[in-house]
Amino acid sequence: MKTRFPIISLSLCLVAPAAALAQATTPTAEFGGNILQVILSLIVVVALLFASLYVLKRLSAPRGAAAGLLRVIAATAVGSRERVVVVEIADTWLVLGVTPGSVTPLHQLPRRTLPSVDETSLAGKDFAGWLKQVMDRRNAH
Repeated sequence: MKTRFPIISLSLCLVAPAAALAQATTPTAEFGGNILQVILSLIVVVALLFASLYVLKRLSAPRGAAAGLLRVIAATAVGSRERVVVVEIADTWLVLGVTPGSVTPLHQLPRRTLPSVDETSLAGKDFAGWLKQVMDRRNAH
């Protein structure tokens, strides 16, 4: 008789909350409230996202006279964490070697005009032309 008591009490503990939950909730009455709560929560999350992006943009923008003083002209990776960067300051271009631990000046140039890109040089480098060329090579073999 003592062995049946824990089994009966365990079954009552599992069945009683489920029965009370079934009687207490009416899904049709709360459905509209739940949907409204989800939509409002989504609107709040999206608004917080846009607000944080706005604040981040405002904090990262350069201020004062330094805003137009420096401009990165070009950059290229020469290693996994090393880069060569061309920076314009006033009428001078600085070629800098940038590593995680230091920035080293490599060369100093007078300011130049950037070469213009003409349409004929880009005609052969578009993706559609490249894809067609690759597919033709593959079908030829």
